[in-house]
Amino acid sequence: MPPEQQPSARPTPNIAVWGAPGSGKTTFLAALNIALILKKGPWKVVGADGPSRDFLIEMTSALSEQQRFPDATLALGQYKWFLTRQIEKRRWPLGRKSVQSERIGLDVLDAPGGFYSAKRASAPTSREELLNNLQGSRGIVYLFDPIREHKVGDAFSYLHGVLTELAGRMLTGNRYAGDVLPHHLAVCVTKFDELKVLQTAEKLGLLAPDPDDPFGFPRIDDDYAEELFEQLCGISRYGNAKMVVPALKQHFRHDRIKFFVTSSIGFYLDNEKGAFDPDDPQNLVPTAWSAAGEAGTATSPGSGFQIRGPVHPINVMEPMVWLGRRISAERPAGETRG
Repeated sequence: MPPEQQPSARPTPNIAVWGAPGSGKTTFLAALNIALILKKGPWKVVGADGPSRDFLIEMTSALSEQQRFPDATLALGQYKWFLTRQIEKRRWPLGRKSVQSERIGLDVLDAPGGFYSAKRASAPTSREELLNNLQGSRGIVYLFDPIREHKVGDAFSYLHGVLTELAGRMLTGNRYAGDVLPHHLAVCVTKFDELKVLQTAEKLGLLAPDPDDPFGFPRIDDDYAEELFEQLCGISRYGNAKMVVPALKQHFRHDRIKFFVTSSIGFYLDNEKGAFDPDDPQNLVPTAWSAAGEAGTATSPGSGFQIRGPVHPINVMEPMVWLGRRISAERPAGETRG
């Protein structure tokens, strides 16, 4: 007799993706499907509507087959996905098997970085839509790009204005108690694959191999992700990045914030060696670069850089699964137990 199929859980509200221009928001979303497939685990991502399925197919192909970055987000995009897995359980005392489907709803908002600008006059209609979506979301992925921060130094500018407006809206509308926002917040340090970020982590003694990774890629335990974040804030061009973490902790509940160190493309893997080489780690290289007569084939828009080899996302699925589980564990407001 086949296992019984249990009903799926109800999907959950929005998860918004927040970050300055060029912080890798769209690439992060595109890498999610690849990360789940390479993990060879039970989780998979499924598009809930046509545009979401199209995005999943096109962006997965761009990164995995064409080794190309997705185009920068120019308009507000909303993707409806499910993270799903099946869990087989045995009922006692008869020992009968049943299969339960765990489903985490991801209603993901992907906004151009410019929408988060401190200048309210910029695209006011889109800004209003952005704030409405943030207000209605229950989870946020905040992406901090240490490379951009070193060169441009505007992470705090793209955080503070919208954060202040969001807090003001929700406070005056009695949408949260204790003067802290109710969202669950995954803070992601991006571009772990960049040499400067990798070297900073190595100097701090934060690198450790992932025991479950057959290629031996380096990884940073989530318990040390905040330490790396704070160290990288020290290289901010204007020094304002040191206010990012205090601002987040000022507005969100500390027990609802978790730090991650991520890379959407991962490190370079030499197929002949079949393992990570710490002396040859970079998977993003200048367009003119070549090694052993082989050069990468695709560039990121206008950047002068190209992806050198296959992508191996690092810590991309983990923030989304963490957010989905935390949100799913909460009982929606006004809902009573049966």
